[in-house]
Amino acid sequence: MTPSHPPASSALLETVPLRAGASISTDRVIYAHDGVSLDGYLALDESIDGPRPGILVLHDWTGEGDYTQVRAQMLARLGYVALVADLYGAGVRPTGDGAAAEAGKYYGDLPLLRARVQAGFDQLAAHPAVDAANIVVIGYCFGGSAALEFARTGADVRGVVSFHGGLIAHNPADVDAIRASLLILTGGNDPVVPDSDVQAFQDELRTVPDLDWEVVTYSGAPHAFTLPETDMYRPVADARSWQRFLAFLDEVLAPVPAAA
Repeated sequence: MTPSHPPASSALLETVPLRAGASISTDRVIYAHDGVSLDGYLALDESIDGPRPGILVLHDWTGEGDYTQVRAQMLARLGYVALVADLYGAGVRPTGDGAAAEAGKYYGDLPLLRARVQAGFDQLAAHPAVDAANIVVIGYCFGGSAALEFARTGADVRGVVSFHGGLIAHNPADVDAIRASLLILTGGNDPVVPDSDVQAFQDELRTVPDLDWEVVTYSGAPHAFTLPETDMYRPVADARSWQRFLAFLDEVLAPVPAAA
């Protein structure tokens, strides 16, 4: 049975039709990093046999919750195995100023942030339904920043996607370790990620001439333009960024196996 979601999120889920015969299952995934208990969320279609590509989903600064669960279910309807990683710790789901403060702990400790993503990645790669050679990491807002930081570790992933994530340029540049293709989807009216940040990030990427990257800017879109339960939601930018994301998956991942 599909879990219940707020109306706008439920409508978003239904933009990806449920295939006849699909059997979407969801479950909690309890794991740990450095002694800290983590509580993730897994979605997959049980009607598909054999290993298939996996998508690691990284949450915004409020932690794993309804929004990323909906995105994971959307991906499961498309045949992927989707795991929402828990970057904060079990039960840590801050709101308001607390969310900014919690995210700030990780922005101030990028090695820890990268390690938390790695812990989630390891869980997804080890799942028996996942083809570990075909994984993409995506993130929203804080999670977009986390995904890009993970790419800097040289992680063996096919692609990394940031939806309205903060763009943290490093000086000196350290993008030479990146092995993944990058897709950066940002708002053209985002005060959190101004044009100067986009330019600085692109300039850093240019230091590696053969690095595969793309930046797409959506006109009029503020920060968090894909979150349907907020006044920042921009349906056109959300739909266009989702379609570009799906095209990216087709480019970098092996096809999803046919259902049984």
